[in-house]
Amino acid sequence: MSITQQHILDAYRSTQRGEPAPPAPGTADRRPVRPRSSLARTLTAWRAALTRRPRTLAGRETCS
Repeated sequence: MSITQQHILDAYRSTQRGEPAPPAPGTADRRPVRPRSSLARTLTAWRAALTRRPRTLAGRETCS
């Protein structure tokens, strides 16, 4: 049974019992945290700022 089918069955049962319907699948999920690549770029920039060295991208200096 898929998650959608289970939700439909739960919603049907709750209406038969006079209870509120359950939330749709995925509505209570948390938003994912930043992707790892974004986090890695942020940490690299932060470390460069702390050591006062320019950030490099593939061997080239970038403006920060």
